[in-house]
Amino acid sequence: MADPAVASGGSLNAGGRGSSSKAATSPAENYNLARRRTLQVVVSALLTECGFESAEKAAVETLTEMMQSFISEIGRCAKAYCEHTARSVPTLSDTVVTLIEMGFNADTLPVYAKRSQRMVITAPPVTNPPVTPKALSAGQKRTHPAYIPSHFPEFPDPHTYIKTPTFREPVSDYQVVREKAATQRRDVERALTRFMAKTGETQSLFKDDITAFPLIAARPTSIPYLSALLPSELELQTLEETDSSEQDDQTDSENTAGNIVTDDPGNDKENSMLPPSGVVPSQKVSEDNVIDNPYLRPVKKPKVRRKK
Repeated sequence: MADPAVASGGSLNAGGRGSSSKAATSPAENYNLARRRTLQVVVSALLTECGFESAEKAAVETLTEMMQSFISEIGRCAKAYCEHTARSVPTLSDTVVTLIEMGFNADTLPVYAKRSQRMVITAPPVTNPPVTPKALSAGQKRTHPAYIPSHFPEFPDPHTYIKTPTFREPVSDYQVVREKAATQRRDVERALTRFMAKTGETQSLFKDDITAFPLIAARPTSIPYLSALLPSELELQTLEETDSSEQDDQTDSENTAGNIVTDDPGNDKENSMLPPSGVVPSQKVSEDNVIDNPYLRPVKKPKVRRKK
């Protein structure tokens, strides 16, 4: 027959499963839940050894929490003693020192382990550890050279320091470039045409359906050839920039001529023929100011040759 305490412990474990299985969703939570169930089974077995036939759920949970805290404190102190002696893996001596520090007599452990009424607990089912998502893998991971100890941290993933260009080389084929440029130009013209047709006045080829094949309405003007005679904004801007640069050059030349003093008496006649400003007028000014529009260019009189 089964011991009633074990049965009560099993029922308590079942109750614990039902209450905590609802909140477990991730692999890490499932791992912690399995560890908690194992501690509950151990607590139920210890209560049975001590002569208890039943126990309340709150009492089992309290004893489980106390055991978990006791084991966690042993592990934390053992790790602290291990790191204090410049080691990375705790040993048996670290655990013994931890138990003595916590006020526990370590000499009674062998006698307690060999007790006659000890209950054997079956091994819990193997649970898969939580799977850590793998990072981006690129290349082969490097191992430690011979002069680096094995307990040092491993090298980071290769994708953190390997150069991985992701751009494509530009297409240099003449035919492909021309086709792409023509396609882009056609798409831009079509988009602008649709925009003008939707925002401005349109004319339709068919009287029945006005929305089919809309055409941009032409705006009649009184003088249709006037736009061809007037200079464009680009030409006017170029002329303004040219005039400003010529004025700057003229100012610089005036300042230079005023600062130069010559002692050659032969140059007095030439200086007497200069205008009051002291600058010789250049013919390039009139040539640069010529507008590209043939209708606005100054009239050039043809040279008449006299017959001898």
